[in-house]
Amino acid sequence: MKSAFKTLKLKRHSVDGGLLFAVTLCALIGTLLIYSISENNVLDKVGSSYWQTQLFSMLLGVVLALFISLFDYAKMVKLWFLYVPVALGLVALTFTGLGYQREGADDRAWLNLGFIQFQPSEILKIAFILTFAYHLSKDEENMNKPLHMLLLCIHGLIPIGIVGLQGDYGTAIVFVSIFLFMMISANISWKYLVAFPFLIAGAAAAMWFFLLSTAHKNRILVLINPGTDPEGIEYQQDLGLTALKSGGALGKGLFAGAEEYISVPEIHNDFIFTYAGQVFGYVGSIALIIFLAYICLKIFADSRIARDSMGRFICMGAFGLMLSHCIMNIGMVLKVMPVIGVPLPFLSAGGTAMVSMYAVIGLVLSVYSHRARTYNVFYDDNPK
Repeated sequence: MKSAFKTLKLKRHSVDGGLLFAVTLCALIGTLLIYSISENNVLDKVGSSYWQTQLFSMLLGVVLALFISLFDYAKMVKLWFLYVPVALGLVALTFTGLGYQREGADDRAWLNLGFIQFQPSEILKIAFILTFAYHLSKDEENMNKPLHMLLLCIHGLIPIGIVGLQGDYGTAIVFVSIFLFMMISANISWKYLVAFPFLIAGAAAAMWFFLLSTAHKNRILVLINPGTDPEGIEYQQDLGLTALKSGGALGKGLFAGAEEYISVPEIHNDFIFTYAGQVFGYVGSIALIIFLAYICLKIFADSRIARDSMGRFICMGAFGLMLSHCIMNIGMVLKVMPVIGVPLPFLSAGGTAMVSMYAVIGLVLSVYSHRARTYNVFYDDNPK
C-alpha cells in the first residue's frame, strides 16, 4: 500500500504545475481582455463568439497539454512519418484554392475548410521542433562535420522557405529562432557560432534586395526615420502607442465604456497588448511581461533538467518559439520592430494559435515529467 501511494505521489507531482499555471493564467487574462473588447464594443467585428472561442480553446488546450505530457517524448519523435506529412500537406493546401489571405494581412497563409479557418504553419512548428530534436539527438556527435551541418541547415531551411513562399515573414523569423536556439543548445563548434551572424546578415540582405516588397521595406524604414511615411504605414503603431499610454499607471478597468477606449486595428489579436495597457495600465502591462518572461524562463529551466539531449532540444525549440513571439509582438506595439503579424502567446485572439501553443507546452511538460524514468506515468522503474 505504501509503495502504491509513493508511486501515485510521483505521478501527481510529475507535471510542471508552475508552467501550466502561468500559461493558463495568461490565457484567462487574454480571454477576459477579449470579453471586455466585445462587451465595450471597442471593435465592431469582435462579438461574443471571439471570447467564447478563446475560452473553449483554452480548456481544450489544457486537456491537450496534459494528455501530451503523459507520453514519452522519445516515442513521439519516432512517429514523425505520421505527423510530418500531415503538417506539410496542410501547408501545401494554402497554395491551392483552399488557401486565403485574411483581411489586412500580407500573406496567404490560412486555410478555409468551411467549418474552420486556421493557420497550418502552427502545426508545422510543432512538427519541426520534434523532428529537428530527433535529427540533432541522432547527429550531435557528428554535427560539426561539414556534410552533417549542411543536412541540419537544409532541415531548418525547409519550413523557413515554405512559410517564406506564403509571404508569412513573421512566422519565418519564428522558425529561424527555433532553429538557432536548438542548434546553440547542441554540441556546436564555436566556429559555426562565429559564422552564424554573418550568414544571418547575408540572408537579411538577400531578403531586402530580392524578396521584400516595397510595403515591407517601408515598415522597416519608418522605424529608422519616424514620421517620414507619406502613406500612413505608421498609423497603426502610432495609434497603438497612444492607446497603450492612455491607460496611465493603473488603467481604466475592464468595463469603462466604448468611449473611454482607443480602438486600434487588430486590437483583439496582434495588438492585444495595447488594450492590456488601456485596461491594466503601466503596472498591469509590466506584470503581463513578467508572466510571459516567467513562462520563457521556466521552459529554459526545464531544458536544464531533461534526462537527455533530445528533451533539451525540444525545450529549447519551445523556448525559441515563445521568446520570438513575445519579443516581436511587444516590440511591434512599442514601435521598435516592424508590424509583422505575430500574435502574443496565450493572449491574442485565435483558437488554433491557442491550442497549438498549449501543444508546445505539452511537449515541455512531457520532457519535465519524463526527466527521470521514475516519473513515467505508465510504469515505475524503481518501485522500492
